[in-house]
Amino acid sequence: MASRAIAEVLRRRIALDDVLDELTRAEDLEARDGALARAIAVVAFRRFGTIRQALADRLERGLPKDIGLFALLAAGAAQVLFLDVPDHAAVDTMVRLARDEPATRHAAGLVNAVLRRLVREREAILSADAPWLDAPDWLKERWLAHYGEQAVAIAAAHRSGATVDLTPKDPASAASWASEVGGTLLPTGSIRLADRASIRELPGFSEGAWWVQDAAAALPARILQPRAGERIADLCAAPGGKTAQLAAAGAEVLAVDRSAKRLDRLRENLQRLGLEAETMTADAQTLTTEPFDAILLDAPCSATGTLRRHPDAAWTKSAVDLDKLVALQTRLLDTAARLVRPGGRLVFCTCSLEPEEGEHQAARFLAAWPDFRRIPITIQDVGGESGWLTTNGDLRTLPVSVPSVPGGVDGFFAARFERAS
Repeated sequence: MASRAIAEVLRRRIALDDVLDELTRAEDLEARDGALARAIAVVAFRRFGTIRQALADRLERGLPKDIGLFALLAAGAAQVLFLDVPDHAAVDTMVRLARDEPATRHAAGLVNAVLRRLVREREAILSADAPWLDAPDWLKERWLAHYGEQAVAIAAAHRSGATVDLTPKDPASAASWASEVGGTLLPTGSIRLADRASIRELPGFSEGAWWVQDAAAALPARILQPRAGERIADLCAAPGGKTAQLAAAGAEVLAVDRSAKRLDRLRENLQRLGLEAETMTADAQTLTTEPFDAILLDAPCSATGTLRRHPDAAWTKSAVDLDKLVALQTRLLDTAARLVRPGGRLVFCTCSLEPEEGEHQAARFLAAWPDFRRIPITIQDVGGESGWLTTNGDLRTLPVSVPSVPGGVDGFFAARFERAS
């Protein structure tokens, strides 16, 4: 399934998670097989540049134009170069899959020869690579321009994968649950697991005591400072981590998302957690309702801050997509502004490293909406990590280690605004 997922992502330019969900349902895979397929596909995109270069160097005619054949080679390369899969098993499986498909049957011998050569030359391949090899040129240029010396660390972090963090339903119990699950309590209030254990088997899962959420992703809802009894809208809400935070604080939450399927998952998560929120399947751009005390807008974006978790995004998006996303964010922000009551609050956030989707968007908003003012985010709001605050008082996290959070967090931007009374 891994090679099919890789091929579908490249053909359709959609998220790997969505493709894997489709294929898992269609093929009715066992959990173990599905997990292996996911691991292979994720690593293939995480090390896409390295794999592509290694294959190109060993193919006399260059990379195959047939996406299905390329995907088979990439899935095999991911296993023999980066995963703990026996070499013979990886090669034999890819050769068998090539033979099973009419379109690639003629290339089974090629698949066998190239993958066996990767096995023989693995040490040389892995010793010669560099962090920028696994970042597309359009992102490399942008990050060097915007982040300077930190850009290399960002690229390296995306190749190493992400930690797993938990958000406790009751913040007061965070230290206790950190001990229960064998994790570390971060200054932000999140719990960082020591290893990638089976989430469902951890203490507190069945009781709904916590949910999986990157420490950076948990900050925007905390920055909003939800209060019991407030009417709050969570726009573009799925999969629901922020909705859960707002509901756990006692707010009356309306969770809006245009995907009914994703809202189904949000409701399932809330049910496990014992939390309640109203849900609405709608395009937040056209939402009309009574004003809210506060709104959290986690807008669709390029997701370049979460490439540690979703490396496929680097290879399915481009600068052209960025322009379209910025325009969408602008429309969503303007709708959100109209739905904030006088004296109410608005937090805008994106999981992007691109200034156009963060700092520039906040500046445009303030210029367009003079009845809103920025409420600077404080060091107390972010667990004491001053390096995450911009000179304007916005949040800007990067996927690199900081003194208080070794291993870093996802890349996020957030700004907090208040409407005049």
